[in-house]
Amino acid sequence: MRGPSAKPEVHLSHRSNWLRAAVLGANDGILSTSSLIIGVAASGASRSAIVTAGIAGLVAGALSMAAGEYVSVSSQRDAELADMRLEARELRSDPEGELRELAKIYENRGLTPALAAEVARELSDRDALQAHARDELGLAAERLARPLQAAWASALSFSTGALLPLLAVVVVPSSLRVAVAVAVTLVALALLGDLGARLGGAPRRRATVRVVIWGALAMAITAAIGALVGSVA
Repeated sequence: MRGPSAKPEVHLSHRSNWLRAAVLGANDGILSTSSLIIGVAASGASRSAIVTAGIAGLVAGALSMAAGEYVSVSSQRDAELADMRLEARELRSDPEGELRELAKIYENRGLTPALAAEVARELSDRDALQAHARDELGLAAERLARPLQAAWASALSFSTGALLPLLAVVVVPSSLRVAVAVAVTLVALALLGDLGARLGGAPRRRATVRVVIWGALAMAITAAIGALVGSVA
């Protein structure tokens, strides 16, 4: 039992909407741009060609991530709103039936029938639609899909992540481009995995190792393909 001076618990699931988009965007920005740069560099291209490819990848990727997030999260939002409209119609057409349904939900969660009915009545008198959205549909207000929030979080995080390998290859000699890009990318992915785990309250080591391993594999495959294409072309 917590003492009177104990701090309240801080739950992190309310961050899931923007955190997922931001982590995905940053990871994709770091990895896709770095893989693109490494692939082009492995083909023997000039610095200007590498930088041009990196900038094009940054802009195209950020816009693509924003559009993709907005469309996909909007579809989720549309489904949520459709469920809410259906629930509102049911509340208008059969309020007593919906009240019994809500009471049954609380009863199944462990309340006695009398207490479940009382709780359902109290919450319905306050805001029946909100009560059904939260406890029947699982649509708590703070967790509803937010398309614009997801789009901006994804685009900004992608751009930030993409800048790291791009800047790395700009400032180093041509002989070190691939090595520096790989090193910067792995460090950035490790930091991102750790940050995402801390923000989401997940095990940090497992998240970091997972991101780094998959990132290294992606870069290795891209570099091999770039070298092969460069030798053939």
